[in-house]
Amino acid sequence: MRLLVIEDDLATARFVCAELRASSYEVECCEDVVEGLRRARDEHWDALVLDRMLGARDGLEVLQALRRAGKRTPVLILSALATLDERVRGLRAGGDDYLAKPFAPSELSARIEALLRRSAALDGARQLAIADLRLDLDSRRVERAGQAILLQPREFRLLEYFVRHRDQVVTRGMLLEAVWDYHFDPQTNVIDVQISRLRTKIDKGHALPLLHTLRGIGYLLSERRPDAAETRT
Repeated sequence: MRLLVIEDDLATARFVCAELRASSYEVECCEDVVEGLRRARDEHWDALVLDRMLGARDGLEVLQALRRAGKRTPVLILSALATLDERVRGLRAGGDDYLAKPFAPSELSARIEALLRRSAALDGARQLAIADLRLDLDSRRVERAGQAILLQPREFRLLEYFVRHRDQVVTRGMLLEAVWDYHFDPQTNVIDVQISRLRTKIDKGHALPLLHTLRGIGYLLSERRPDAAETRT
């Protein structure tokens, strides 16, 4: 799970990030509000931790800018402004939870866990993801690192199948049956052509390749790089 912490106080940022990393989350810290807004808008995160007072700027402005941009990422607001009116303001601005400072590390972790559970329950199986690649099965939207990727219907079905079988070796026969719905000569190059097009769309320009060809075996969608001797990317 990838979390982004936007907090301009260095000591607080280090404390929050250390606690979340201790809970096995992948955490990035951003102390600059402009950079934090850009990363929150342009990259995929499973949740955001957003400080309320970011220098001269109210964190709620950042939150509202994200919601106007169509980002539905769950947001936990951190703030020393702990009155009922301020908590209500934060939630109405688009926050999903509000944690008043000072807080115990255990409560921070528990609130993040609850936030992620609620998000997963809402998304159900209608959204699939691996690394920073996300598929929305309802809108048929695909994006990587926040950037939209346009896929043809067959390419979308192919990618959906790969993501549902992430970290598993997928053979040509499995793809022919699941994506093309019929059997024919497994030596045909139709799969190679489609895989090549799909790989270009989802991996080109990214440091981490996701779609791998295993020589003489099949294909693999994974964040982990297979043995170079067996792989052609």
